[in-house]
Amino acid sequence: MILVYTSIRMNVGEQMKSFIKMILQVVRRLDYICLYVYFAIRYPINDKQILFLSDSRETMTGNFYFISCSLDNSYTIKKHLYADAHIKHAKKNICKDMATSHYIIIDDFCSYIYPIPLRKKTKLIQVWHAMGAFKTVGFARKGNHDRFSMTHRNYTDTIVSAPSIRKDYAKAFRMDMKNVHSIGIPRTDIFFNQDYISKKRKDIYLRYPMLKDKKVILFAPTFRGNNIHKAYYDFEKINFRELQERLPDNYMCIIKMHPFIQNTYLEELDSSFYLDLTHEREINDLLLITDILITDYSSVIFEASLLNIHTLFYAYDLLEYTETRDFFYPYEEYTFGPVVYNEEELVNAILYSHINEEKLMRFKEKFTICCDGKATQRFIDTLLKEK
Repeated sequence: MILVYTSIRMNVGEQMKSFIKMILQVVRRLDYICLYVYFAIRYPINDKQILFLSDSRETMTGNFYFISCSLDNSYTIKKHLYADAHIKHAKKNICKDMATSHYIIIDDFCSYIYPIPLRKKTKLIQVWHAMGAFKTVGFARKGNHDRFSMTHRNYTDTIVSAPSIRKDYAKAFRMDMKNVHSIGIPRTDIFFNQDYISKKRKDIYLRYPMLKDKKVILFAPTFRGNNIHKAYYDFEKINFRELQERLPDNYMCIIKMHPFIQNTYLEELDSSFYLDLTHEREINDLLLITDILITDYSSVIFEASLLNIHTLFYAYDLLEYTETRDFFYPYEEYTFGPVVYNEEELVNAILYSHINEEKLMRFKEKFTICCDGKATQRFIDTLLKEK
């Protein structure tokens, strides 16, 4: 009886916190709400207007780029990216374009759109920046009891890379499964375009000639911590100097840390072996010249699988990460390459392990089957053309 009473009290407390959070979401964005309503009353929706909206992306890259470049001249394209969201005088334009666009496309968390009472005709399409279904997100995250939260609430449609993960996105965004479309991810179309691959490789080697004729390792782990403000990586778990000493001279390592990570490595790195390209926004282009990927719980594994890249999973904190963040599926369902837990195992895996073709094939069938080079056109045909 005492346990039941305690459980009820905790549940009521969680719901109250969630309700207060919802109120705060509305209050913080009251200026956006008022401006939006004003423009919605004053102006009609433009049936052919598409707004690309991001509170984190600084340029039209990723899915935004491939969708926008494939639209014909009948569409009116509007865009408001990270810089606009942080400029006072841009707020009015953002709200007007939100109110008058038939389609609003976002690819990440976007705080100011969630409290907006969108017009019935408006389609808010989430083209999530991370493909596949790896780390839990949104309402699928462990311990997420935000019953009243407006975050991820008002999407009309989203896209996924395989039919088997539609239910995972429906849970994460609290959507009806019929609005989760397994049509593939537009930005992966480049992996099936040989002209683009050849051109991009030449461009990378031109900018970074030291990579040419090297066996390239891409070190690209995800962040630890609960949110963007507390994101970090435990650099004590990898000794870059020792790693260099253990590997032959024909290797070179690109470091690409997650953009959320606040801290950095303390040791000075040898530029003849290490190249820090964390500033490069898109990791997909770097994958085109990668021989070995070292990661942990990053969604980059899905893109890497499309290129059949030998992938090593350096999961030194697997138990802790699973308890705090968790995955949509058991970790072993993702690991089509060796899982290593310390530096010694990591070096041996780099030198002696090989691609497990059978596991890679099973992984691709489950998570990336709809990525075939035609995802962008399917996106336009499915979501931007009225039936």
